[in-house]
Amino acid sequence: MTLTILLISALVISLGFHFVGVYTKSKKIVWIMLVFVWAMAFGTAMNEIKPSGYEDIEKMKGKFTQTDKLIEESMPEISLYELIGIKKSYQEAKAKAKK
Repeated sequence: MTLTILLISALVISLGFHFVGVYTKSKKIVWIMLVFVWAMAFGTAMNEIKPSGYEDIEKMKGKFTQTDKLIEESMPEISLYELIGIKKSYQEAKAKAKK
């Protein structure tokens, strides 16, 4: 799942919560809850990945220069957001190499 899909789905869910808040006349509570939800989402995206993620990165290293460049820029601690970018770069480079 790409970051774009995650953000679009989060936006749709946020709009849904907003309309529920308008319908129940509790807009302030819903907006406070949405701020907390988005803060947790960004916190999760910026957390360091698990050790298995580093194993995946080791498998991708050395195959494509653009991916290697992203890996080097992200080291020593790679966040989930950076991992998504690295995997996307790897998949795009792999698709180009097959053509």
